[in-house]
Amino acid sequence: MVSNTREKNHFVLETGRLVCEPLTSKHSSKVYVNWMNDPAVIKFMLSGGNYTIDLLNEYLLKIENKNIYAWAIKLKSNKKHIGNIKIDPINYKHLFGEFGIMIGDKNEWGKGYARESSQTIINFCFNNLGLKKINLGLFSKHDQAFNLYKKIGFNTEKIKKNYFKTENGCFDLIRMSLNKIQFDNNFLKN
Repeated sequence: MVSNTREKNHFVLETGRLVCEPLTSKHSSKVYVNWMNDPAVIKFMLSGGNYTIDLLNEYLLKIENKNIYAWAIKLKSNKKHIGNIKIDPINYKHLFGEFGIMIGDKNEWGKGYARESSQTIINFCFNNLGLKKINLGLFSKHDQAFNLYKKIGFNTEKIKKNYFKTENGCFDLIRMSLNKIQFDNNFLKN
C-alpha cells in the first residue's frame, strides 16, 4: 500500500507488518553501524567491515542529497528499524533499476520480511516509477537471497565465474532480472 505520506519525493510504503520509509540521516545509529560490521550480515556484501558512525552519516547524506530511492524497513508493531531496501541506480532512459536489500537485524531473519518488503518496493517501482525491468547482482552461495529472488520471479541472466575474491573465498557473480509481466504473473500467484 502506498501511503499518502511523502518525504522528499519518496513515498512511505506499508505492508501488513512493515513500514518502508525514506532512508535518511535520522536512521543513523550504533545499531546500524553494528550491522555493517557484523561478519554474518555483510558476508555477501561488497561494503562493510570497517564502518563508523561518520561513514554511515556520510552514506545517509549521500542518499538524501542525491534523492536516491532507498527505504528503511521498520516493523509496524514497534517501529524498530530492521534493514534497508533500495532501487539505485535508475536508468530513466531505458526504464530499469538496480535492486538491493539488507535485513541487518539478525533477530528478524527468517520471518519473511525480506520478501514482504521486496514485493512492495518492486510493485512501487513498476507501477509508480514506471520501470520496465529490475536488475540485481548477488554472490553465488548466497542461497537465501537466491531463493528469495526466485520466489519473487527473478530469472538468472548471466553468471560470471570467480568474479569476487573475499576473505570468505571466491564467488561467482549471479546477475538476475525481473520485468513487470513476470512480476505481475508471479505476484498474482502468491
